[in-house]
Amino acid sequence: MSDDDLTKPLGAAPKRRFTIPKIPPGWVPRGIYGAIGALVVFIAAWTALVDDPYGGEPMAIVSMGALAKPTAAAKKPEATAGDARPNTAATPAAAPGQTITIIDGSTGRRQEVIVTPSGEKPAKPPRVGPGASVDPKLLEPSRHGQIPKIGPDGARPFDVYASAAKPPPAQQDWPKIAIVVEGLGIGANTTSEALAKLPAPVSFSFVPYGTDLDRWVTRARTEGHETLIQVGMEPFDYPDNDPGPQTLLTSMPPENNVDRLQWFLSRAQGYVGISSLMGQRFTATDNAIAPVLREVGKRGLIYFDSGTSPRSVAGQFAGSGNVAFVRADEVLDSVPKAGDIDLALARLEATARERGSAVGSASALPVTIDRLAQWARNAEERGIALVPISAVAKGAKAS
Repeated sequence: MSDDDLTKPLGAAPKRRFTIPKIPPGWVPRGIYGAIGALVVFIAAWTALVDDPYGGEPMAIVSMGALAKPTAAAKKPEATAGDARPNTAATPAAAPGQTITIIDGSTGRRQEVIVTPSGEKPAKPPRVGPGASVDPKLLEPSRHGQIPKIGPDGARPFDVYASAAKPPPAQQDWPKIAIVVEGLGIGANTTSEALAKLPAPVSFSFVPYGTDLDRWVTRARTEGHETLIQVGMEPFDYPDNDPGPQTLLTSMPPENNVDRLQWFLSRAQGYVGISSLMGQRFTATDNAIAPVLREVGKRGLIYFDSGTSPRSVAGQFAGSGNVAFVRADEVLDSVPKAGDIDLALARLEATARERGSAVGSASALPVTIDRLAQWARNAEERGIALVPISAVAKGAKAS
């Protein structure tokens, strides 16, 4: 008698055990290859037959009518370029007549578009003041873009783009002070603050590496400020201290530095001159600065020496290069404290009363902008005429 006969219940059928059927050799690889092949065929068919130019990227279709009706959320202020915190709010809808900027992600090209409801004519763009216009006769092409030149009738950008903010006749004999604020165009908040607080006769010098440089220059000119472009030049501790791309170097041949200068000149339009960005070594080297100054004079521009480098020899070559030249008498915020800035402004006033005119340079620090704004509000009461930089430029004769 077997063990099964003793343990199984009477009349119960024997249980069937499940066994995995044996797969013939070679079937598993063939199945995997077949699945991969079917997937490839499916992808190829989908690519050929389905019209999807965005390659599966997410997209949304919005009617123009929806854009024309901003909601309450659309009234929230949008973040500026200088804000440290990202704007996490929903993107506001564009209102009728509002200009929006479309940026091509592949080329970086910007295009201004005026949004209007369906069936309506686009609103006219805002009228720009005469001070912001650019004369095409004062431009010529270069490999970097359009750069300034003296016009066929001898008109210089320095003269044409000079601000109309001149002292009234009653102030013609007053001591005159010109102030140039440098380092603008990098921080949106700082640049906006300078535009909001400083009066039109204060001249602005822009760093060419900021975004929307041409827009900032145009806005400053529209509000009456004369503008300059800062040119990166080699400091003594270069490259540990590097002004940025296209810096003019003492080790380069003159033609290379002139080419780099033209790169800076092409960054914006409508300015009266240039100033240096750093450049202590470059402006102290005769054979480096002289060809650059000749190019500046050839293009009818002012060269502004901020006075931060006592070894600069730019003034010695300005006359031979027929350059409208200005050197600052006082660096107003060499010590960036409110009390020291006030003392520097007092010294500048004393120089102006003694000589008839004086020039100050300053950086775009919040404390500097605040003290300059306070000083400018009371300058007229003290018998001081605040003038743009072109009003004190010397040494240039019309070509």
